[in-house]
Amino acid sequence: MTSLHDTSVRGFASDNYSGIHPDVLAAITAANEGHQVAYGEDVYTARLLELFTDLLGDGVEAYPVFNGTGANVVGLQSMLPRWGAVISASTAHINVDEGGAPERVGGIKLLTVPTDDGKLTPELVDREAWGWGDEHRAQPLVVSITQSTELGTLYTVDEIRELAAHAHGHGMRLHMDGARISNAAAALNEPLRAFTRDAGVDVLSFGGTKNGAMIGEAIVVLDPEASTGLTYLRKLDMQLSSKMRFVSAQLVALLEDGLWLRNARHSNAMAQRLRAGVEAGLADGSIRGVEFTQPTQANGVFATLPVGVADRLRQSFRFYDWDELRREVRWMCSFDTTEDDIDAFIAAIARETTA
Repeated sequence: MTSLHDTSVRGFASDNYSGIHPDVLAAITAANEGHQVAYGEDVYTARLLELFTDLLGDGVEAYPVFNGTGANVVGLQSMLPRWGAVISASTAHINVDEGGAPERVGGIKLLTVPTDDGKLTPELVDREAWGWGDEHRAQPLVVSITQSTELGTLYTVDEIRELAAHAHGHGMRLHMDGARISNAAAALNEPLRAFTRDAGVDVLSFGGTKNGAMIGEAIVVLDPEASTGLTYLRKLDMQLSSKMRFVSAQLVALLEDGLWLRNARHSNAMAQRLRAGVEAGLADGSIRGVEFTQPTQANGVFATLPVGVADRLRQSFRFYDWDELRREVRWMCSFDTTEDDIDAFIAAIARETTA
């Protein structure tokens, strides 16, 4: 089959737009020979658990699933009784980008809190952490945070530890949506365990698709006492892959020799290059009217553009509006974003903002 798309087209809309890393694609091919037991009783899924154990310590559990929505919904279900609720930032992916799946599929009440930077604090959590024992209120039993956040910001190790202690002090558990956790690990330059298990996170959604995988994430249980029934919930929610070896093989390829961190460091560096290039253009006058709305801490750049510029830019480079009323846009970099991509985009921004 010949390619159906123009392979020269590049964009900054999402790290989901990128292809599969060649090493991951090779891992899928290698796993394709012969037969392996279905539904997770294969050597690749066993190896994946070994790798997560190396990274996170003994006693963790790993459940490969198809996608991030599945990882979040199934993971949260396993942490909650039917009457449980989840406190999250209002910008959290589970609230605004999963089509109501937590509520409709998971039966989970979301209690959301507005934030300026996508990050919860103990004080913000307390806006919804109340009403225990009140039969008229869904019971707040889990706090869910995103690392890195939907606004490209990062929780520090101390911030996560403080949130975990606060949640646990109220009898709640801490869930982490790690769709871009690799970018967070690369930016923080901390071991994965330092800002997850050791900081008090109970259940983690570990992302792969945005970092070079074709399809596949994992629910990683860091405290088995915080989660129950995942064996059954994964099947119940249509996230149990019969040919699981191909999901696990991708994550093994990412984790086994540090590819997950190399990919993330690269996409983070491209975001820094993009921001620095625009800042330089603003300083010398070759770019006008661009204002950054969030710090660039991972692989996303958030900015506002002058009227009409976004639509003109999108004729050459696709990206998304984040807040159309504010003319705020999001530019995402991927593991396969090149310096030439960045430089061409900066040149286009200069051209369109000075036209």
